[in-house]
Amino acid sequence: MKIAGSVALVTGANRGLGRAFTRALVERGARTVYAGARDPGTVTDPGVVPIELDITDPDQVAEVARRLDDVDLLVNNAGVSRAASFLTAESLDPARAEIETNYFGTLSLSRAFAPVLARNGGGALVNMLSVLSFMTVPRVGSYSASKAAAWSLTNALRLELAAQGTLVVGVHAGFIDTDMAAGVQLTKIAPADVAAQTFDAVEAELYEVLVDHYSRDAKAALSADPEVLYPALRR
Repeated sequence: MKIAGSVALVTGANRGLGRAFTRALVERGARTVYAGARDPGTVTDPGVVPIELDITDPDQVAEVARRLDDVDLLVNNAGVSRAASFLTAESLDPARAEIETNYFGTLSLSRAFAPVLARNGGGALVNMLSVLSFMTVPRVGSYSASKAAAWSLTNALRLELAAQGTLVVGVHAGFIDTDMAAGVQLTKIAPADVAAQTFDAVEAELYEVLVDHYSRDAKAALSADPEVLYPALRR
């Protein structure tokens, strides 16, 4: 599909990567760009339409899908990380919060907007995933699990929505230069670069985007023995 003339909804659009997505859509000539955020007052960029949206609230999701009946491009970007491991977290609350947003929230939006996309010719659905969909790191184990679930969801959605002509794109990245990765002392990719690669893929009708060497290397290692991805396991 073409970005120019499209009607897009981006979740988690008030900062970081979500903001980069909305800016790229405006620059590429999207007809309408809806910017979803829990607090729409934090959406300040010109050319976008702020929308109050908490993707963990089923009633609000249903209402937004009813109102935004012209959307033909959905970008599921909203996500959370609690930086918790499975065994040292004080409770299961971090894991529940990540699954609730990163998996169930993405599922909820996708279910709500699938018929909207169908009525508008199929369009495209983009899920923002992670290199941690492919692998894990102990200190963010529960976040990795939520992103692995979202990757599996993306593959299933791709199959289920093919019949209605909806392109489903999964975007994987290592470290993006946003608040979420502020404490990471490794090479990071600019949010604008992620947005550019994502919408290039939408227009080229590609199913998957591996935006950096972290995601490309991890995907390539999936067919290898676990010790390749996890050198600590080597004996």
